Amino acid sequence: MFESVLGVDPGVASLGLAVLTREGADCRIAWWENVRTPADLAEPLRLLRLGEAVRAAIADHAPSSMAMERVMWNRNVTSGMQVARASGVILLAAAEAGLEVEEYGPLEVKMAATGSGTAPKEQVRAALARYGIGEVPKQPDAADAVAVAYCHMQGARLRRAAKEAAAR
Repeated sequence: MFESVLGVDPGVASLGLAVLTREGADCRIAWWENVRTPADLAEPLRLLRLGEAVRAAIADHAPSSMAMERVMWNRNVTSGMQVARASGVILLAAAEAGLEVEEYGPLEVKMAATGSGTAPKEQVRAALARYGIGEVPKQPDAADAVAVAYCHMQGARLRRAAKEAAAR
């Protein structure tokens, strides 16, 4: 069975996108991109660019689903709101394309890649590289998008089995 997932690491200044494909047990990085928006551009125009980039990725790569890192609120409420707005634009693009979306917290993503929810980014990147899925991008946001897509792929078989059991 062929499956592809668009992984997304949301952000306004920098958006990570990656497509992972799987046929049988073979999981590969098919494509990745890091989308940057200029800080001096008005936020609505930055969001427009992000939406266009996600729509283009969906049109070009026809993923079967999307996986996105869940917004985590820290002390910086302004930054959290910006990422939340970017996430909304991304979710809208997915809905327009009819894609199912799953969101994963950073802890879940790190656990799927390394077995530890406290792993630093470089350890996650190194673990992904060891899995033989292709060259993991050095750019952190794109590497995070690969990790989110990988996390989704890891749970795909379990989700399918649960759906099939529920349908019986």
